[in-house]
Parts: sequence; structure tokens; C-alpha cells
Amino acid sequence: MTHSEPTPVAGRPVVLRGGTVLTMDDAGTVLTDADVLVVDDRIAAVGPALEVPEGTQEIDARGGIVMPGMIDTHRHMWQTAMRGYGADWTLTQYFVWYYLEHGRKFRPQDVAAGNRLSALEAIESGVTTTVDWSHGLQSVDHAEAAVSALRSVPGRFVLAYGNIQAAPWEWTADPAVRSFLERHRDAADGSLGLQLAFDVTGDPAFPEKAAFEVARELGLPVTTHAGVWGATNDDGIRLMHEHGFMTPETVYVHAASLSPDSYHRIAATGGSISVSTESEQSAGQGYPPTWQVRSHGIPVSLSMDTSVWWSGDLFSAMRTTLGADRSREHFEAHLKGDTVTHLALRSEDVVRWATRGGAAALGRDDLGSLEPGKKADVVLIRNDASPVSFPLLNPYGHVAFQAQRGDVHTVIVDGRVVKHAHALVGSDLAGVRREIEDTVQHLRSELGEEAWAAGMYPDLPDAEVLDNPYQYTDYKSEGTHAAREQVFEEHLRNER
Repeated sequence: MTHSEPTPVAGRPVVLRGGTVLTMDDAGTVLTDADVLVVDDRIAAVGPALEVPEGTQEIDARGGIVMPGMIDTHRHMWQTAMRGYGADWTLTQYFVWYYLEHGRKFRPQDVAAGNRLSALEAIESGVTTTVDWSHGLQSVDHAEAAVSALRSVPGRFVLAYGNIQAAPWEWTADPAVRSFLERHRDAADGSLGLQLAFDVTGDPAFPEKAAFEVARELGLPVTTHAGVWGATNDDGIRLMHEHGFMTPETVYVHAASLSPDSYHRIAATGGSISVSTESEQSAGQGYPPTWQVRSHGIPVSLSMDTSVWWSGDLFSAMRTTLGADRSREHFEAHLKGDTVTHLALRSEDVVRWATRGGAAALGRDDLGSLEPGKKADVVLIRNDASPVSFPLLNPYGHVAFQAQRGDVHTVIVDGRVVKHAHALVGSDLAGVRREIEDTVQHLRSELGEEAWAAGMYPDLPDAEVLDNPYQYTDYKSEGTHAAREQVFEEHLRNER
């Protein structure tokens, strides 16, 4: 099938024709051979063979999946210039590198460069709303640079203001920070929101209380890394609860090493959990918690954490979340001598977490589904050049297990086409690349080549290979054919 690829013209209605539409409405409606009409910044209609206004531009969605834009509720966007640098880190190494040693070396322009690249990466992969968990804002200049970068990219973002170089009760008391928060709170719109981002250590004195009070005074939600092994714990949740700071707007990131009591408190107060499965699996926050969270009825959203390690798309997040949850379900059953015959977590669930789940976490009931009147954040997954694009049988399973970021054909944010025919629209990637190269050069210069290399390639731990009682030979080097040949030749020489 050959599709025409006209370049969309800004300001005109757009209709995506003939796709499989995942509406993500309350009923989980899936439509085949259906259209989605976008007029201005809204979904105007969804259904088969829609009549459209004169001048409407058509995007051929036949053979593809039309779904709501995905929502990432926790991404350290400022770190994106270090993409892949910490691929072999543990969480401890991450903390040392960013919190103790080198995080303070990031200039305002470095935060801006990372944010801009991350923002483009998000919309390119169909993530139309991203929470910038921006804990590198060691000055208001850094914060202004972060906002400026987000405003320069046509996606939706939430700046979660944080500063790992100071305690939250210190930086929230800074008049300059307070002024920044008030200004951007008052200027917040549908494209840029605001949160406060800080963690609660479980200190019995509960020094974080002052930061929560600032958040309450300013009317800003709090997002917090909770249940992170060795860093945040049940005591932090208990203190938040006892002091009345757990609200439906609170987002608990990871929540991977908490007790049932903490999950009960989160459920009772209406909060939600942002799961970063790739992060929890690899870095060590704890086992990805969805297998526990489901039994408490806690709402879930998905996030990717940081490109220092992982991919910045939510296809990976959906896939790894299904894998981790199902793996634990099987494991727990096997410990009891049982077998799982029907899986509890379905592909539809993780697609919902990636869309409606994120919208609910952010209090945005105008996002996350394709229904008339909702904001027009729309993604078309269609890749005619890929043999993986067909057959399209189970659309939820296709999104969760088969699709990749390269299959994202078109992305619409707020009614504006920002990616089309697999290419970003109107983005200066060359300029962004120059900004990132400047940041990388700056950091390498600040660290020095020895420290730079040491950070990227941490030492391997000592590994002991266990003795094997079932070895069939006494020769210690029997593991290769060449070694066995050498031993045989030595034996022959000795015989002679």
C-alpha cells in the first residue's frame, strides 16, 4: 500500500483516516477503520467515515494505530546530554556522580541543552506530555534556562522544581526561588505546569515539613522519590501521612521498597505511583512494584527516569513493566508450587498507564484519551516499510510488545502536527546537537579525561566462580577445544 505524505499546514483542521483507534475511554473502546478529527486544539469527533470541514487535511492512518499521546510522569530531562554515559552504573554510582561530585558542574546552558534535547526526544517517540523532574536547579538562573528550553519545543511539560545541591527546606525558603515559583505558577498554562520535587528521608525530625508547607501555600503538587532502597523508606511515608501532606495530587516515584502499610496510606489518600521499571530493574531502587500496587488499587503511571541509562520512550517502559510484573507473578506462584495459568496484568493495562494513568496523575482530565472535547494530543503508529507493522491483530499487544519509536509516524500536540512522516516538524536538530556538544566538552574539561573515563567505566566487582562437582575431567582448562588439545599433546609427550 502506498500512502501520500502531504506536509500539514498549521492552523487547518486535520483528520486521521481509516486507522485502528484506541480511544482509551472508560469503556476501552477500540474502533477499526475509523477517523479522528482535530479542529483547533481539540478532538472534534471520533468514528467511521467522518464528515469534515472544508479545507481539512487528511493523514492516511490505514494499517496503523491511532492513540492518545503518551505521558511520562518522571524524567530527569536536564541529564540527557549524558545519554548512555552511566549505562553500567548502580544507583549508588549515580548518586555519587550527580549528587556529590559532578552535578554542580552543570551550567544553566547545560540544563537548557539537556531539556531541549529530551523534549524533542519525547515528542519524537509519541510522548506528548513529560514531567521534567528537574533536581539540577542549583540556582534560579538554572531554572529559568530549564523553562526557556521547554517553552522552545512544541510539547506539553511540567517543571518539577528541585535542587539536589541543597536541602528542600533550604531552597524552598529562598526568596528568589519563591518569586520564580509564583511567577511561573501564575503563568502556567496547558503547555507548561509546575510541581515541587523533593524526597523525604525518614528523619524523625521531619525537616521536609517546611518544604511541604511552601508547596501547600503555593498550591503546587509534590512529586517525590519514595521507596528507594537505602534512600527513602516507610518512615518518610508515615511522616508525610501523620502531618497531613499526602494528597491525591502527590506522585510517588518508584515506590519499590515499601511495606503494605505505606501502600495502604498512599491508597487511602488517593495518591498515585510513577513506575520506572527499567530503572528499578537495573539501578536497584527495589523490585518494580506493580505486582504489589495492583492489589492495593493505587493508580499507576509510567516513566523512564533518565537517559543517562535508558531509552527515552514509553514503548520500552510498557514492555519492561509487563515483563517485570509477569515475572514476579510467576515467581511468587512457583515458590508456592503453583502455576499461573491466566495473567493478571494485560497489555491494555500498560497502554492505559502510559496514557490515562499519566493524565490522572497530573490532574489533567482533558488528556489521555481520544474523545470529543479532549485536548488534541494524538499519535499515529504506522510504518509501511516495516515487516513488523502487520498483521495488526491485537492493537494493545501491538503497542506494548511490537511497536518502537521508529514506528511513530505522526504526533499532534494541542492540535499542532509536530511530527509527520517519521520526521520532526520545524525542529533545529543541528542547533541542539551543537548545544549538547558544548555541554559534553565542558563537562569533560571540568572532570579531566581520567575522571571522565572512570565515571563511564566503573570497576567490575570481584567474581568468584563456584566449583562444579559434576565436572567430568580433572583438567582445569577443559572449557575450550584448544585447551583440551594442548593437554592431550602434553600427555603424548610425557608418554614418549
